[in-house]
Amino acid sequence: MHPKTIYRWAQNRQIRHIKKGGILRFQKKDIDEWMESGQNGKNYTADFLQKFDLSLENYDKMLLKRSNALSHKNSKRWCYGFGTVYIRKTKGGKTRFCIDYCGRDGSRRREVVKAAQTRAEALIVLQQRITEVFDASHSPTRAKNAGFKEFSKLYLEDYSKLNKRSWKCDEYALEAHLIPYFGGSRLCEITPLEIERYRAERLKAGVRKSTTNREMALLKKMFNLAVDWRYVRENPVRKVKMFSERENRKERVLRADEESRLLAVCADHLRQIVVTALNTGMRRGEILNLRWERVELGQRLIHVVKTKSGKDRVIPVNDVLFDVLGEKRAGRTGDYVFENPETGKPFRSVRHSFENACRRAGISGLRFHDLRHTFASRMVERGCDIETLRDLLGHHSVTVTQRYVHTDLDRKKAAVGLLGAKRAEKPPDLSRICHGEGEDEAEGAVTPYFSVN
Repeated sequence: MHPKTIYRWAQNRQIRHIKKGGILRFQKKDIDEWMESGQNGKNYTADFLQKFDLSLENYDKMLLKRSNALSHKNSKRWCYGFGTVYIRKTKGGKTRFCIDYCGRDGSRRREVVKAAQTRAEALIVLQQRITEVFDASHSPTRAKNAGFKEFSKLYLEDYSKLNKRSWKCDEYALEAHLIPYFGGSRLCEITPLEIERYRAERLKAGVRKSTTNREMALLKKMFNLAVDWRYVRENPVRKVKMFSERENRKERVLRADEESRLLAVCADHLRQIVVTALNTGMRRGEILNLRWERVELGQRLIHVVKTKSGKDRVIPVNDVLFDVLGEKRAGRTGDYVFENPETGKPFRSVRHSFENACRRAGISGLRFHDLRHTFASRMVERGCDIETLRDLLGHHSVTVTQRYVHTDLDRKKAAVGLLGAKRAEKPPDLSRICHGEGEDEAEGAVTPYFSVN
């Protein structure tokens, strides 16, 4: 029977099962009853299986190699001719079934079968791995003639443009960097060493580690698809470790005096965009692509859709932003809130105008994205809890939100100053409640609460 048929019967509750460890499990007695009832319409299957008993006990008699396996009854390792199944205890005392076999390149491979609850299930996974190794060595594939440049075009047309809004970034990274380096190689010829050499050359050229990590993420996705589409056997990028990006994180928050100077020198359209960013925490692309149909001034709400995280959210409009949006709506000319009056379309970028405004205001090291950090920090200063802030910023995890929360130096000094705000009091005099040597008990000495040895 086809596995999809079994899944359909299980979904329609035509056969008893439980779901454990991420897979469907069936008890033997339920299978026997189901076969005898004739619900599947193929009663001959039970008679056929009775002629060939492929139980684990008989399987061990045929293939288990006793010379390499532990012979006593409490054996924790079972060695077959094509691989080994063994048990490993975790630190928490949990039993894990593992498999040990030889890969296509002759290297030893060990794997934990997390979903296996019995040795039989681990043995099935071992057989699957051996089958994959055999197919990779002998089955016909397209890997011999697949070049990196050819597959890059296939990736862009059949995956990136259909599934990613940022497919142009993939196209630029491929045409500008990856194809010029790997374009003359076949997919099966690209090794982890070649990828490390590529990263080294990129760093020598002055590229940041974060940029190289984005290119590695793209390359890793391409090879994952190449494995699924049977162009290559394995993904070489999995053995390449990403660079740490901690040194690239910038903690920059706009101060109140800097905000006044910045808004004073901004052009009219840029001032309104900056005020929106400071009062909503929206990303630059979300602001520039904001449509009037997503703004409810009567309810004082902004609906943000098609976000980076794919999670829609609602942001309340405060009084400052309400005045700005009210002014914009009075002079509305199109569907977008912030549109270029010369083209009638939204601004594609405000990078140059923002950098020029910062230069005129005497502000250095400020990016437009830092306005989002400023919004998050100010919300925390005014008592906003981290969960509410996570919803406003549209993050999936609080861990990501914590990266946007910064504390300025003055607040840090005030926090540390709390330690010295209250001096330790002088300890009380306990001599009157303790017996001292040579003291006269008749002079009013009292019985101590504790003894002094």
